[in-house]
Formats: sequence, C-alpha cells, structure tokens
Amino acid sequence: MTRIVADTTRCVGAGQCVLTDPATFAQDSTQGTVVLLRDDLSDEALATARQALYLCPSRALSLTG
Repeated sequence: MTRIVADTTRCVGAGQCVLTDPATFAQDSTQGTVVLLRDDLSDEALATARQALYLCPSRALSLTG
C-alpha cells in the first residue's frame, strides 16, 4: 500500500492539500502546517492524494511504497 509522508519543516501552510483532500489532510491550528489524518492510502484515495501532492507549493508531501 502506498503511504503519504508530510515534511512539516518544508510546509508553508498554503492549505492546498486540505482543500484538495480534506479526508487525508488538515492544518495544525497553531502552526498552520499540514497534519496527516491518514497515511496509508487505498487505491481510491491515492488519486486525490496525488493531486494534493502536485499542488503543494513547498513540495512538503511525498509518496512511498
């Protein structure tokens, strides 16, 4: 199964991931950085998570597996 990884040190808090895939991403209420709600992605969830990955302006998201 593919996993998504978030590098919170690179995240600039743009929120594109949350707007694209709110089932997978949220934003930390203090820092504004990405928070993963799930990291193991089913095949169905993978397509939407990929869109969020490509829209991330700081390239803080990556896929493994």
